[in-house]
Amino acid sequence: MLNGLRQQAIVKTGGVVEISSPELPAGATVEVIVLLESPAKHSEKPLSSFIGSSKGSFATPKEVDKFIRQERDA
Repeated sequence: MLNGLRQQAIVKTGGVVEISSPELPAGATVEVIVLLESPAKHSEKPLSSFIGSSKGSFATPKEVDKFIRQERDA
């Protein structure tokens, strides 16, 4: 039967990762899988730059008013 142990660790100088737990008996054979968290990607554009950029959207309230006037006149 497999038992899991999940811990987060800080990589030390030289790429050393240390895991310590009382659940790990001395002399036991274990398999270690290291998953490296990638840094979060930040968009270069602020969210406000997307306002009015998609089809059918309006960038300003004036554009909305203009569209509504055109629709009423049609």
